[in-house]
Amino acid sequence: MKKIMFNDKYSLTQAVLDGRKTMTRRISKEQIRNSVFWKSGYESIHGYEIKPIYKISELVAIAQCYESLGMNPEIALNDRDGIGFYTKTKFAPGWKNKMFVRADLMPHHIRITDIKIERLQDISDEDCLKEGIYKGQCGSVDTHFMDAYYYKGDIQPYCTPRDAFAELIDKVSGKGTWASDPYVFVYEFELID
Repeated sequence: MKKIMFNDKYSLTQAVLDGRKTMTRRISKEQIRNSVFWKSGYESIHGYEIKPIYKISELVAIAQCYESLGMNPEIALNDRDGIGFYTKTKFAPGWKNKMFVRADLMPHHIRITDIKIERLQDISDEDCLKEGIYKGQCGSVDTHFMDAYYYKGDIQPYCTPRDAFAELIDKVSGKGTWASDPYVFVYEFELID
């Protein structure tokens, strides 16, 4: 089983667990020709096939560090991924870093329901909401309230879901990501447990 990581600084793992995030975009390392589905993957500008990391209907573990899961820090942990055997879980690399956790020990899973490829800036307002952007209001009782869009970890109101998502993607993937408009694999998913 594979695992998938979501950014915790901006509460994206929690957004998945709460059911507010049901879609994720992963930047393609390769530039893709015409973004046209080709065979079982996509074709790079160099003519070879690029396959998405995940497949439709695939069950994927949501990576969370062992400490945040409340695992017993004193039990032994045999790491089947080749990192080693640890006399206590608290000494394992996955204790504080979810990059090193075992997928089979994760309690929460998603199922991939759809995959598409598009340019990052082709995201719709509806898809921004599926990415964890949420609608709120700004203003005061003395003036008036207006709809605004936010992401967790930021109090700045944005006029559109796309504005909020553009700011979030630059925080998560690095400044300038939105402006560079790379091709992304778009994975839609449902929370299983």
